[in-house]
Amino acid sequence: MSTENIDLRKQLQQHVQSLRGAGVEWAPLRPPLESAQPSRTAAQPVATTPAEVISPVSLLAAADAGTVLTLEERRQALKVLAEKVSKCTQCAALASTRTQTVFAQGPAGAELCFVGEAPGADEDAQGFPFVGAAGQLLTKIIVGCGLKREDVYICNILKCRPPGNRAPLPNEAANCRGFLERQLELVQPKFIVALGASAASNLLNTTQPLGKLRGRFHDYKGIPVMVTYHPAYLLPHRAPEKKRDVWEDMKMLLTKMGKPIPQKQA
Repeated sequence: MSTENIDLRKQLQQHVQSLRGAGVEWAPLRPPLESAQPSRTAAQPVATTPAEVISPVSLLAAADAGTVLTLEERRQALKVLAEKVSKCTQCAALASTRTQTVFAQGPAGAELCFVGEAPGADEDAQGFPFVGAAGQLLTKIIVGCGLKREDVYICNILKCRPPGNRAPLPNEAANCRGFLERQLELVQPKFIVALGASAASNLLNTTQPLGKLRGRFHDYKGIPVMVTYHPAYLLPHRAPEKKRDVWEDMKMLLTKMGKPIPQKQA
C-alpha cells in the first residue's frame, strides 16, 4: 500500500469512528461512473432500485482503493449528526430548558469556520447560530472582510442554550466536544476563527487568557485558528472600542488566507 493510501486509511478510520459515535449506520455511496457501467441495449430496462448505501466498515475498505467521501456524502453525514444532536440529553439541565438545539449554519466544505460559545435566546428560538444582536454584528464583520455569511460555516461549542446565557460548564463542553469535532471533520474548513475566550479555551484546550491568545495563529488538528473577541463583547453597552482589535485580527486572517484586505474597516 502506498504512503498516500496509508495516510488516507488513517483519516478514514478516524472519520468512521466519529460517524459510529454519532450513531451513523450507513452513508451514501456514489454510483459507479457511467463509463464503468455495462452497455445497455434498447431492450434492457434502466434500474430503478434505491440508491446504494455503504456501511462505516466498508468505508475502511474503500480507503485502500483511494476512495474519499464526496461533498454530498459529507452533507448527508452532517444531517445525520444534526439529528443525533437534536435528541441529545447528556446535559439534563440544558435539555430540559432548551427550545431546540442549535447545530450550525453554513455549507460543508466552507473554507472558513467561526466557532462561538453557545446559543442565546434568539438562537434558541430560531434554531440557528448568531441571529441576535451579536449575530448581526458578526455578519457585518464577515461582509467587511469581503466575504459572504452564506459561504462560511458557523457553529458553537455548545448546541444548547445555557440558562441565563451563562458560560458553558466544563462537563457541558466535554459532552458536546465529540459533536464539535465531528462537525469540523465533515466540514473540513481550512481556517477557523474562535470567537471569545470560552470558545478559544474549549476548542484549543488551553487555559491562557484571550489577551495572550490573540495576535497569532494556533493549531487545531492542522487547521490554523485565529482567536478574537466575541461579537457580543463589541456591542455598545460593553466594549465597542475593541472593534479595532477585531479588525486587526481579521486582517491577519485574510492575509493568511491569501485574500485582499478591504479598505474599509468591518
